Amino acid sequence: MRRREFVMAASALALLPEARATDEAMRAAIRAWAGREPEAGVLKIDIAELVENGNAVPVRVAASEPVTGLALFTPLNPEPEVVHVTLAAGNPRPEFSTRMRLARSQRIVAVAKAADGRCWQAGVDVIVTLAACVEP
Repeated sequence: MRRREFVMAASALALLPEARATDEAMRAAIRAWAGREPEAGVLKIDIAELVENGNAVPVRVAASEPVTGLALFTPLNPEPEVVHVTLAAGNPRPEFSTRMRLARSQRIVAVAKAADGRCWQAGVDVIVTLAACVEP
């Protein structure tokens, strides 16, 4: 790569907005996905409350009522939306498991929505001792 190309690429990269999630950005993303403000209830989040390494944190989300969608959100990762899962309406075990990266200690929020428009949320505070992403 030539010096001129490098300078042009670095200048273009510097003009990009910094991806930073906030509590308000997370709440807006939840409202956009769920279509309304969720209530507390029907969700269980299985995640370690003390995580040694934030690079691949296992998490399981399960609902105790039939739902058509489940999602995970974080307020301090670069993007607030972690994952959205669409489920069949008659699913007898509405749940999913995944691994996620955590930038730092924060509250993980799971949201569920039902076919009739109702939605619920639950949250867990997670302490991360070794961050997965570069902290500001």
